[in-house]
This record gives sequence, structure tokens and C-alpha cells, in this order.
Amino acid sequence: MPASPTPSKRPAVLGIELDGDGAHPAAWRFAAHGPGTLLSGSRIRETVQAADIAGFHLATFRDSRTTDTAGAGIAGRIDAVQRAAFAAPVTRSLGLVPEAGVLYTEPFHVATQLASLDYASHGRAGWLVSTENSGQEARSVGRGILPEADVQPEAADVVESSRRLWDSWEDDAVIRDAATGRYLDADKLHYADFEGSRFAVKGPSIIPRPLQGQVPVFAAAALLPAVEADVALVSAATPEGLAAAVAAARNAGAPRTLVELDVLLDARGRRASDRLADLDAHQPWAGGARYVGGAAGMVELLAVLFRDSDGVRLSPAVLDTDLPELAAVVLPELRRAGLLAAPAPGSTLRESFGLPRPANRYAAAAAL
Repeated sequence: MPASPTPSKRPAVLGIELDGDGAHPAAWRFAAHGPGTLLSGSRIRETVQAADIAGFHLATFRDSRTTDTAGAGIAGRIDAVQRAAFAAPVTRSLGLVPEAGVLYTEPFHVATQLASLDYASHGRAGWLVSTENSGQEARSVGRGILPEADVQPEAADVVESSRRLWDSWEDDAVIRDAATGRYLDADKLHYADFEGSRFAVKGPSIIPRPLQGQVPVFAAAALLPAVEADVALVSAATPEGLAAAVAAARNAGAPRTLVELDVLLDARGRRASDRLADLDAHQPWAGGARYVGGAAGMVELLAVLFRDSDGVRLSPAVLDTDLPELAAVVLPELRRAGLLAAPAPGSTLRESFGLPRPANRYAAAAAL
């Protein structure tokens, strides 16, 4: 594995998953806080600020209507969009990307919540599309499970209707004309008029167009090309399989790619392999590509992954142990090697990925 690979064509993006106590199902047994604080505001503030100060470009927040879906000992959850909104005013440059489901949530509500988050975060919001389709999830809203063949088309419809709602206000629709008493230029509001296979959305939105124009959409590579995603989340069984998976995602039309990597580091005087054995003694860790070892090897692996993709989303095994190690050793070394740059103050999440701000479809059509 080369120590000095060819740099990426664009600055690499580094993200982190901040749900629960960590990616390992036994992480809660090794947490550095009391069980009662997991869902507290202080806990959310502590983790997002640690990621922000460390220089991560974005944080994701897993979500589910049901509890303990990953066997991680989580007895309850706070809605991911609400957690991201809470994090917005206490962070400066960290992108905030909550999961939001597309199968059992009203599309209009998803679109308006994410637009509001974009304003609260000054353009740092993203949307991680969730297609969780369990019986528990369906029963929680009094519905039956969606047939598997309908999942991808439904996800595509929800994303497209949201994009139309975000564009339903032109950028200059709010005029605040005190002389005439007009707040809006009604000619610059548009009906979305979306007709999906199972629902319709009239619009317009109740929230002005997001600051980023369109909130960046993150989706699993398996949903492409049906779902119009800005960033494809790419996974594989091993780190060695990620390069081929990235190539497949790009062939499916992904503008940007973010590879998935679980991580467990040497920390607090203990080898990563010993830490993993202690965790697995409680419950084995199933999953995909994983790095278990020291910080130096982690930097080398990330250098290779940055070369092949647009960035990496890390899922620390135990958040209270691995996040401090990443912040203190791994990210500084990546910066020293010229492999990673901290997000620029005031930059949007789109700018972190080098994604242009899209034109408003309705304004563009009117100009023709």
C-alpha cells in the first residue's frame, strides 16, 4: 500500500457517523458516559463539536422509527433531523447529514424539514436517503410493508418531488417590499405538480429555496441510477473491494462518491485487535469494509481510498474511544501529508464536495 499515492482530483472529504455509542453492537458497554446521557443535548453537543473541531467535513446521523434495529443496545432515538438541527448552531463548519426515510414519511414534510435545516446551518445540510423497509417500521405508522420491487421507485419519487419543492420558490421570491406591503413576489412561486406512482405533491413549499439551492442528496450506490443522488455511498466487504465499487457507482452516474469504512484503532495503550476481541466477546461485529490497527496504517489506507474516491465516511467502533484518536492523530497526520484540508469557514456542504449550486428549474424554464 503506497504511502504517497497520487492526490485526488479534488480535495478529499472526510465524514463520520455519530449515531449512538459507535458502530460495534457492543459499543455501549465501553462508552465513557452514563446510559442516561446518550439521548441528552449535552451528549449530542459533545460529539458534534468534537467532530467539528477535529476538521471533519460532515457528520451523519442514523435514524429509525424502531429501536435496537442494529442490535446496538439503543433503547430509544431522537429523530435524526432534530439532532442535526440541534447541532447546527453549536458547530461552525461541519456538514450535517441526517438520515430521513422515504418509504413511510410524507415527502412534503421531508423536503421542508431539510430546507429548514439548511437555513439553520447556513448551508451545511445534507440528506442521507433511508429506505428502511422492515415490518416494524411499517407498523409504526399503521401501514403494511412495501413490496421490495416498489422500494427503489418510491425512493426515486420522493427525492424528485423534494427537488421540485426546493425549486418551487425562486431565489429572489422573497422581496420584503415595505412600500407595497408585499413579502413575496407571487410570480416567483411555482407548483411542483409532481405525480408519482403512489402519491402526488402539488406544492409550492412553505419554506424558501434552500441556501444551497438543492440540499445535497446522499444515497446508497445500490439506489442508482433510479435515485438522483449528488453523492453515492459506496460499500464493500473489504477495503480492497472499494475501488471496484466506486467505479461501478460512477458508471451508474454518481457525481461524487463517499466510501464506507468501519474503524477501530489502537488507543489508550491497547492494541486494536485486543479491543476488538473484548467487544466481540459480547457480540460479534458483522459489517463491511473495516480497518483495525494503528493510526499510521489508517493514514495509509485513507490515502489510497482518497485516490480512488471523493472521500470516506468513517464509522468508529466505539465513539468515545476512536473519535478522540482520529481527532488527535489521524486527521492531523492527513493534513501534514497534504491529503486532507479542513473545511473552509463559511463554506457550504456542496462546496466541500465541489458541487455547483444548481439553477432553479422553474426560473430557467421561464427564461426560455
